[in-house]
Amino acid sequence: MARAVHAAIGQRPILCLMCDGDAFRRREVLLNTTGMELFNMAWANRSATGLICASCGYVHLFVNPALRTWRQKRQR
Repeated sequence: MARAVHAAIGQRPILCLMCDGDAFRRREVLLNTTGMELFNMAWANRSATGLICASCGYVHLFVNPALRTWRQKRQR
């Protein structure tokens, strides 16, 4: 399983809306529309960045290109 990431937009860190956690799993999520599904073209839909809270599992979706993520350096 991939290591958790931290995220921010500009200088503002992203925190989970449910538990205030700051560690997430990142994945790309398709934003499916009915029309594209109807014509079997779901692959052409726009995508978003999904941040899944590592603590509670709440899913946050972002389409803002300014979103940046990074892995925290391991403690030795």
